[in-house]
Amino acid sequence: MKKIILLFSILSALGISAQEDMVLKSQVAHAITELREFIAIPNDALNPDDIDDNIFWLKKKFGERGFNTAELETENLPLFFAALPIEDGKPTMLIYMHFDGQSVDPSKWDQPNPYDVVLKTPEGDGFKTISFDELDTDINYDWRLFGRSTSDDKSPIIMLLNTIDLLKKEGKEIPFNIKVILDGEEEKSSKPLPKAVKQYRELLEADFLVIADGPVHPSGNPTILYGCRGITTLTLTTYGPIKPQHSGHYGNYAPNPGFQLAQLLASMKDTNGRVTIPGYYDGITLDDSVLEVLTSVPDSHQAISEKLQFKTAEKVGGSYQEALQYPSLNIRGLGSGWIGEKARTIVPESATAELDLRLVVESDGNRLKRLVKDHIKKQGFHIVDHVPSKEERMAHSKIVTVTEGSVTDAFRTDLNNSYGKFLTETLKSTFEKEVIQIRTTGGTVPIAAFINELKIPAFIVPMVNADNNQHSPNENLKIGQLAYGIQAFYGILTNSPD
Repeated sequence: MKKIILLFSILSALGISAQEDMVLKSQVAHAITELREFIAIPNDALNPDDIDDNIFWLKKKFGERGFNTAELETENLPLFFAALPIEDGKPTMLIYMHFDGQSVDPSKWDQPNPYDVVLKTPEGDGFKTISFDELDTDINYDWRLFGRSTSDDKSPIIMLLNTIDLLKKEGKEIPFNIKVILDGEEEKSSKPLPKAVKQYRELLEADFLVIADGPVHPSGNPTILYGCRGITTLTLTTYGPIKPQHSGHYGNYAPNPGFQLAQLLASMKDTNGRVTIPGYYDGITLDDSVLEVLTSVPDSHQAISEKLQFKTAEKVGGSYQEALQYPSLNIRGLGSGWIGEKARTIVPESATAELDLRLVVESDGNRLKRLVKDHIKKQGFHIVDHVPSKEERMAHSKIVTVTEGSVTDAFRTDLNNSYGKFLTETLKSTFEKEVIQIRTTGGTVPIAAFINELKIPAFIVPMVNADNNQHSPNENLKIGQLAYGIQAFYGILTNSPD
């Protein structure tokens, strides 16, 4: 009886009748089988052979659904393209997803092989592995599928394919021309994408772009994101003695690169976490209409701080959503000498900080990097882009190597865009819930290339659970999100934007 009550409460939350659920559950069961098959193909973004194997599988699966498919060659790995037969008079929706994944360290996972999907049920504060035979009699939407890319980003591809199956079974006509572009290098910044979009511009032409990637809001409500941050990186290395030296003999005498670097990094932010570099936040204004959208997102500072276990948030903006409207300056890695059991009493020869700069539309990544480098110079450092020579080390008291990463631009679509309103209204009617509209999300999706070249609006429609551990060990997908994604795509592909 408890199972039945739980089932009907879930169905009610998803806005599904019992009869509709029978059809949906059957499709979800098929989707699980197909997702397991897809996950079993390793997809390490750093391994070109993995990408080729995945494209071979995608050609077969999209071809079975009536899509015309092609590999789009780039300066590195190919993109995968698929399209249903084009009909004049219909608006065209371009859908972007990616099929590559982060590398895995199996020793960190609670299963032998991260590419062999494991079924688990919630138990206490964790999860218990159960047999897939349990799915023969029931599908519990609270159960989870654990494996690399179950959430980021193979499952949305499976959701789309199974939605197409459902539409064909029911004889539904899609009021759009559908084009799909799948990226095999998203997890390593999609460097070939801007040139590829320019090269294949005519093939990719569309009226609007939907990105199926990332998690829904932690509340579980349907979510639409109008933009995302961009990213660039900097690596800073400071120098002490040419080799590590005994700290008893040379402490207080040989310059310590760890302290130099710490002082340099500390000079870039105040105690509230705000960047102190002049001009870093230039161009950003948040009017009342924007603030209204930001405050409508049901975030809880208490919930976030308890989950992450910190008391006080930084003061870049008055809320979590407001903080995302500004570019960030983050230390993503820091190292010098040895630590822990390997610690040595030495003055290190160097210290390195890895920085990432998350960008917003108003901030240009190359400009922000210049501002950071100008600030470094003002702190008395001589900047080089290589390991300094003896002559350079002897000529400058403080020297730093700065290595720059490429720039992935941010994007943001106007909150009043007609296609955005169509997507919002469709999700609202499909799930009978208010849709959470997020102006800018914190993560980065390499979409600016499409917007800049194709001149079309873009929207992120996330499909997976917020607590999915993407990029981390024990990545997972809540089975209920498979049902959610199929429903979301079904609603979008059966309604017309008029």
